[in-house]
Amino acid sequence: MDRQDPFTYKDIFRDGRLFSLLTALFLLAGAYVAEYFAGVYELAYSMRPTSTYVGDLLLDNLPVVDLNFIIIEGALFSIVLGTAFVFSKPRYVLFTLKALALFIATRALFVSLTHVGIYPGNIDPGVGIFDGIYTYLNFQSGFFFSGHTGLPFLIALIFWENRRARVTLLILSSVFAVAVLLAHIHYSIDVLAAPFMTYGIFKIAQYLFPRDYALIKRGEPARR
Repeated sequence: MDRQDPFTYKDIFRDGRLFSLLTALFLLAGAYVAEYFAGVYELAYSMRPTSTYVGDLLLDNLPVVDLNFIIIEGALFSIVLGTAFVFSKPRYVLFTLKALALFIATRALFVSLTHVGIYPGNIDPGVGIFDGIYTYLNFQSGFFFSGHTGLPFLIALIFWENRRARVTLLILSSVFAVAVLLAHIHYSIDVLAAPFMTYGIFKIAQYLFPRDYALIKRGEPARR
């Protein structure tokens, strides 16, 4: 049986952690604004004649498979469950919010830099309610790097000492990676680079927010 963590949400409002929480929310809001404008810019730039699709070793040889139920419904469902899981662990909240903000902002930067066209035959979102939510939240825009692959990997890194969470999230990241490739909505470099980009973001977050990460480490059971 897991031991009860004495750290609660009341502790977040003590010892100067309230300022850290407000900082995390501010960074997250700023990251979402950056992502929105990066998506708008990327969409406008993609209309230019120079933004053409390129060849891809995997996509050129893989069949196109409609896996929207994984890419859309699966992603939204995972976000809801993942959010509930993170917020059930108060000790992890501050660092996770800041690492997520850094992840979103970094991806927004890369999305805005290089623009290639959509690969022919890719599977677009449908017209259902979940497809509408997915499109409204701007989850379909941008290629490099894959958020479907990277985000579960980031949470896996944060909860690395929790074996069940780590294995579940790594499997989820792999499933999304395969799904977006088969649906041809990402180039192979977007997917294959995502874990490396995400690991770099995680290490930068550890460096920038050492107190928040130390809070996590203090709550982990000692290895035997």
